[in-house]
Amino acid sequence: MAETAPVPDASKGGAPPYDDELRRLAEILGGLHYLRPLCGAKGEDQRWRDEMTALLEAEQPPAHRRGQLIASFNRGYAGFADVYRSCTPSARLAVQRHLKEGAHLAHEVVVRYGGN
Repeated sequence: MAETAPVPDASKGGAPPYDDELRRLAEILGGLHYLRPLCGAKGEDQRWRDEMTALLEAEQPPAHRRGQLIASFNRGYAGFADVYRSCTPSARLAVQRHLKEGAHLAHEVVVRYGGN
């Protein structure tokens, strides 16, 4: 019988089992932080950065994981900043896809891992 690998203990600095989802969510938040104001979303200049801050505060990751999450956020932001200088139909489509995927990821983490 094959042994399963132990789940890292996130309280001791190991990555939680939902770490990949959190990194992707951070990347999505970064993309939205760039795209939503570009596409005229009023009052959202800091909303997605604030959401990222809230994620970091809720998660309280150790320094190396915090750095990885921040790097994911910055990658999401820079990826769109390199491509879009104005709001185009493809930018609006990217916003819709990111909103949908981000909501799905957040929901899945809470449902699968109890939101702890």
